[in-house]
Amino acid sequence: MKTNCTLVSLFNQLLGVDGSLLSEAVTHKKIVAKGEEMISPLSLDQALSARDALAKAIYGRTFTWLVQKINQSLAFQDEVYYTSKCSSLIGLLDIYGFEVFQQNSFEQFCINYCNEKLQQLFIELTLKSEQEEYKAEGIGWETVEYFNNKTICDLVEEKFKGIIAILDEECLRPGEPSDLTFLEKLEDTLGGHAHFVSHKLANGKLRKAVGREEFRLLHYAGEVNYNVNGFLEKNNDLLYRNLKEVMCQSVNPIVQQCFHSDELTDQRRPETAATQFKLSLARLIDILMSKEPSYMRCIKPNDGKQPGRFDEVLIRHQVKYLGLMENLRVRRAGFAYRRSFEAFLQRYKPLCPDTWPNWRGQLSDGVATLVKHLNYRPEEYKLGRTKIFIRFPKTLFLTEDALEIQKKTIAITLQKCWRGYRERAKYQRIRHAAIVIQSWWRGVKGRRRAKCRRRAADTIRTFIKGFILRNEPRCPGNEYFLDHVRFSYLMTVKRNLPKSVLDKTWPRPPPSLIEASAYLHHLCIRNLVNDYCRKVQPEWKSQLEQKVVASDMFKGQKDNYPQSVPRLFVGTRLENEEINLKVRQTLGSDNKVKYGVAVTKYDRHGFRARPRQLLLTMSAAVLVQEAKVKQRVDYTSLLGVSVSCLSDGFFVLHLPTADTKQKGDLVLQCDHVIEAVTKLAIMADKIHNVNISQDSIKFAVARGKEGVIDFTSGAELRVLKTKNGHLAVTAPRISSSV
Repeated sequence: MKTNCTLVSLFNQLLGVDGSLLSEAVTHKKIVAKGEEMISPLSLDQALSARDALAKAIYGRTFTWLVQKINQSLAFQDEVYYTSKCSSLIGLLDIYGFEVFQQNSFEQFCINYCNEKLQQLFIELTLKSEQEEYKAEGIGWETVEYFNNKTICDLVEEKFKGIIAILDEECLRPGEPSDLTFLEKLEDTLGGHAHFVSHKLANGKLRKAVGREEFRLLHYAGEVNYNVNGFLEKNNDLLYRNLKEVMCQSVNPIVQQCFHSDELTDQRRPETAATQFKLSLARLIDILMSKEPSYMRCIKPNDGKQPGRFDEVLIRHQVKYLGLMENLRVRRAGFAYRRSFEAFLQRYKPLCPDTWPNWRGQLSDGVATLVKHLNYRPEEYKLGRTKIFIRFPKTLFLTEDALEIQKKTIAITLQKCWRGYRERAKYQRIRHAAIVIQSWWRGVKGRRRAKCRRRAADTIRTFIKGFILRNEPRCPGNEYFLDHVRFSYLMTVKRNLPKSVLDKTWPRPPPSLIEASAYLHHLCIRNLVNDYCRKVQPEWKSQLEQKVVASDMFKGQKDNYPQSVPRLFVGTRLENEEINLKVRQTLGSDNKVKYGVAVTKYDRHGFRARPRQLLLTMSAAVLVQEAKVKQRVDYTSLLGVSVSCLSDGFFVLHLPTADTKQKGDLVLQCDHVIEAVTKLAIMADKIHNVNISQDSIKFAVARGKEGVIDFTSGAELRVLKTKNGHLAVTAPRISSSV
């Protein structure tokens, strides 16, 4: 019981319906009689049949919904384009063929009925229509006999007497109909038909081949035995009304589209499966009849689906019953090409001088004249009442080849005539237009010349008067001349604008435009500067900013500054490999080295020179000896930097003496003093705390004690300690400047 509840719950979840309503609908049947509804319970067999009918309905309607969705997605969306560009369509219908099994039932009956209808269509559109066309056109024709399966189609689908009609009648008959009663009714109704045989109606020889529950139909492709067991059940629609009501209440969007509420208002009895199949097949036949179908007949070489093996008996059987021999005889005895007189004459009339360019008489006479000129032999063609029939394709191909050759001559003739007409018409138009234009243009040109002379005389008079009054205040007498002078100057400025910031040339302005000229010159220089600044790369911008700071600090005050101007400041003088790994670890990732340079440190007491590395980080300057940090100077505690005016590399970092961590000022010497001091001043924000001394620099040795560095000019750089305890530095003076 628990398992059944789980299955019902899953079923309800998939279909989106109420479980109790669905269970009630499967086990009960609703009957509407004279406006009153009655609900009666179903037996076990009836409930199982209702369940199976619901499953078949869901499967069938879902399959139909899926096909419709696919067709909608493949349909052409642009209706305007479709109607104007795609008026022709190509459809493909794939039919496997007859099904003949050991046990054939309702499904094989429907499939074989479909093949009978398609074979009938094939006969109508090929053999029958082909021969009827020859007779209608009055062409001599010997009729080719063929097997017409219309009698078999009527046996299946004829109203009131056909197998489908008898099956529907038996399904709807009150009482207790069964498959055997259906077979008995077939025997009573169709007992004398030549293509229907049952066990009861068969003679002694055939009775062994037909079972008691079977009937045999003699199809065009052979004889097939059908077992009637299940015919009524498969044909009946056992989907009761209450089942449809429950499915129409589904919340599943797909189920909602498969079961419409319109079915509940329709009081008619639903059509049986056979009737639906017959109507659907009729619609298919109507579609095929409105088209021009082409056929591809497939021959099964053997029943074992083996390559390279041909069963001659099987192939002969298929060729015989598919009507291929009759079709071949009709085609071989018939005509390969047919066309109405009007279309044939319209296409091939250039091949005959009597029909080109136009034929004025009867169409049949024109076609006869044309084919006579083309030397058609009597056995190659026939003239009907409205059409010409050509028997051999070779004849038509030769005619087409002659037309292709003639097209060149026709084209040349048409071109010559058209060109002559076009050029004559063009010449007449040009001649007339030239005369009109000449007469009009002479008058316009004379009037323009007189007007131009008057305007030129007035302009010259006004210009001379303005030149005479050029030094007077602006008045109507000289305003034209002054405006001309201003305009001329502005155009001269436009043609001679400076090309770079360093270009100082500027046209000399007239007295009335001195102020405007100065303003324009200023705007032009600013524009050039802005353009130059926008083009500067970030690296070059940083370089310029450092050079500007160096210029503010050292220009005109330190001898070796001019030599540093053409040299770019580098990012650092020490690579990572030159800085000890232990030092980098000591500084940490937060104090990454931004600049490093090799320096010489002089002791504060004995002035002994010691090689060191000066490392600049974002927060401090660090003095390093190999793997050891000798001294760290925070930028916040740096008081200033002192350098001399000579070309030596000395600079002093002044530190507060009250700070117990610092031993005194640092005396350093560097080969790149301009670069190092500039970067230090920028990082420490001490640009205005750089002092340039002319002769000496005092520095703090310790708390309360001072040291002195004396600077003098000399031939070469010398550093020594004097008797008075000072550090004497001799440096060559450089006279060049930037």
